[in-house]
Amino acid sequence: MNIILASASPRRRELLEQIGLSFAVIPAQAEELITKEKPWDIVAELAGRKADEIYRTVNEKNCLIIGADTVVSYEGRILGKPKDEAGAREMLSMLSGQTHEVYTGVALLFCKDGNLTCRSFYEKTEVTMYSISSGEIDAYIRSKEPMDKAGAYGIQGLAAKFVRTIDGDYNNVVGLPVARIYQEMKKLGIDISGNS
Repeated sequence: MNIILASASPRRRELLEQIGLSFAVIPAQAEELITKEKPWDIVAELAGRKADEIYRTVNEKNCLIIGADTVVSYEGRILGKPKDEAGAREMLSMLSGQTHEVYTGVALLFCKDGNLTCRSFYEKTEVTMYSISSGEIDAYIRSKEPMDKAGAYGIQGLAAKFVRTIDGDYNNVVGLPVARIYQEMKKLGIDISGNS
């Protein structure tokens, strides 16, 4: 059975490889149009849309498509990837010294002998940042690391020095709650050791 990750994220690839999964990567191309308001609904909707797009593209009778989407939420405001350096500076200033939530939605589209099952869920992790000075923010932005990350920071990179505490799944903040994915795959009867 083919397992396909519907994401171009190198971090998601690394996390799936870390748990011993063999998979192909076919990034979803659809525009991320948001019709929901709550962060957990948004990530679930976008993850499902990505998985469905790839399922329709590959058209296989035995496959598992993994779609995922991550957002950062602070006081009800959704912080996606910054559009530019000014956007990154605004987000990092907002998160400085505060607690925010990271939501990752996952959609597992499992097709076995032509029968389709969809399992979707989200994980939430709370992250508290130390106060970050404007000089530290400027230096971090110069590294270019914040520019392709929800909330303008990568917990697994240089921004690790800004993180005071996390409550929840660390890998969820990186971009994929792989332990939960593994548990959901077991419920679907997928043996990760042989990808069958």
